[in-house]
Amino acid sequence: MQIITKFLVFAILITGVMTSCSNNGNAQNNQQENDRPEHGPRQDGERKGPPRGGHNPEQTKTLEEIGGYKLGETAADFELKNVDGSMVSLSTFKEAKGYIVVFTCNECPFAKMYEDRLIELHNTYAAKGYPVITINPNVSEDNDKESFEAMRKRAEEKNFPYPYLADTNHEIFPKYGAVRTPHVFLLDSERKVQYIGTIDDNAKSADNVKMNYVKNAIEALENGAKPNPNFTKAIGCPVKAS
Repeated sequence: MQIITKFLVFAILITGVMTSCSNNGNAQNNQQENDRPEHGPRQDGERKGPPRGGHNPEQTKTLEEIGGYKLGETAADFELKNVDGSMVSLSTFKEAKGYIVVFTCNECPFAKMYEDRLIELHNTYAAKGYPVITINPNVSEDNDKESFEAMRKRAEEKNFPYPYLADTNHEIFPKYGAVRTPHVFLLDSERKVQYIGTIDDNAKSADNVKMNYVKNAIEALENGAKPNPNFTKAIGCPVKAS
């Protein structure tokens, strides 16, 4: 009887250990699954995989913390090389009532998701005096996917109707305070910054957008009003200029 009792106690202990190991293993697997890039941001803040849907547009950092231009400040002009080989500046657009300056790139999935919307923005508002002007802050000849030649090919593939400029010396994006791709800076006719942030509130689905921040900001300027909101959180990949 004593031998049977010892055997039962031993069996119960073995079963408990095996169950604990199994649960720990499942928990570890679940944690590893949740830690995969497509489930959220990595430690460096970049999120891999397809963009999510709606996002919170509330900017948690101040413009002072981000750096770059503040709302109401006048942006300096620049001259950068376009994918067609020409040099483009803000002053190139003689009749502009404003400028939709967007920092974007080739490979960021968020940047790609917004390409068609940028094309639509330009086609709608350039005729009204608000051209889209895109700038690649990540351009580098050491990166085949973000080289000037890669930019040129991407512009041809998508038939960009707007300039796609190379910030070759990586001097322009810090002045603006661009930290994500895409990151929008809406300037008025005097090049004063009137809106900073995201394009809309749904990176993944243009059909499910509820707030068109850039469009609303332009319409406010057209009506002699100030954009509201005038500062939102840009959604995208961190700028990776070398």
